Amino acid sequence: MLPNRQAAVDMLRAEPLRIGVSTRALFNLEEEHNVFREQGVHAYAAMQLDREDVIIDKGAGFDVVERLLALNEAGAKPCVEVVLLSRNSPDLSLRAFKSIRSYGLDIKTGSFTSGRSLSPYIPAWKIDLFLSNEDADVRGAVKGGAAAARLGIAPPGVEDARVDEVRIAFDGDAVVFGPESDEIYQKHGLEAFLAHETANAANPMKRGPFGKFLHKLSALRKVYLNDGNISKVRIALVTARNAPAHERVVRTLRAWDTPADEAHFVGIWNKAPVLHAFGAHIFFDDQEKHVLSASTVVPSGHVPGPHDPNTPIIPAS
Repeated sequence: MLPNRQAAVDMLRAEPLRIGVSTRALFNLEEEHNVFREQGVHAYAAMQLDREDVIIDKGAGFDVVERLLALNEAGAKPCVEVVLLSRNSPDLSLRAFKSIRSYGLDIKTGSFTSGRSLSPYIPAWKIDLFLSNEDADVRGAVKGGAAAARLGIAPPGVEDARVDEVRIAFDGDAVVFGPESDEIYQKHGLEAFLAHETANAANPMKRGPFGKFLHKLSALRKVYLNDGNISKVRIALVTARNAPAHERVVRTLRAWDTPADEAHFVGIWNKAPVLHAFGAHIFFDDQEKHVLSASTVVPSGHVPGPHDPNTPIIPAS
């Protein structure tokens, strides 16, 4: 085993990549959630109890969670752990764990808060990435120091022959990278942004809300590199940047030692076809319009940010 690979193994077995996922992100509970919204908590609880022995269908976060857990080696300390975090009551947790057992997922820990916020439990569980359908919990997780995204409904399933691989795609600015470059565009326009990025091509950008998660995911990628430098964990960057603003992206990832397996500088091109071609199992973006478009082909998570969701971030030249 290569020295840097062994260092990654040692790091992750000491501090695993820890994913927190809500029951509604892991499973398809939209029908039950509609009952909760329209008829209230008592009708929702009665419905869940009535269906306690009914296995829940897979949700938007299921595939990526299953694939990440499948990377763990039997008999060894896990490099990936998943914690179930739910606003359900402990009484209603039985259906979720029955479904987890039915699917063979190695998820054994969780918190059930009977309607209270999940935010305080994000740092308590040392969560690196939190996936939820509740905007308030996602924003609370961000304040707690975790990468977090709000998932929608899973797109229609697509058969994936590469069952041993997990492919994760990210937007760049205000997701992996900080928003500083975008602020230059907002204040001074596109030409000033391009000039700034060209002049600073060799200067690494600051980490964004997913920067720490990318660092840990990159360590996981190293653990599963084969002799041909191909990993079971495949990382892609899909960004609206294009040349000449692309160079700073590549040099930043190099400086961070978090190489991407693929980078797509799409400019004004729709990201969805590129994500479909990559076969992403999940995609993260800070603009709702990109998330909505991508969610037709890949489970997609909206990363909260301070900007207007209708205003382009780093529009291409």
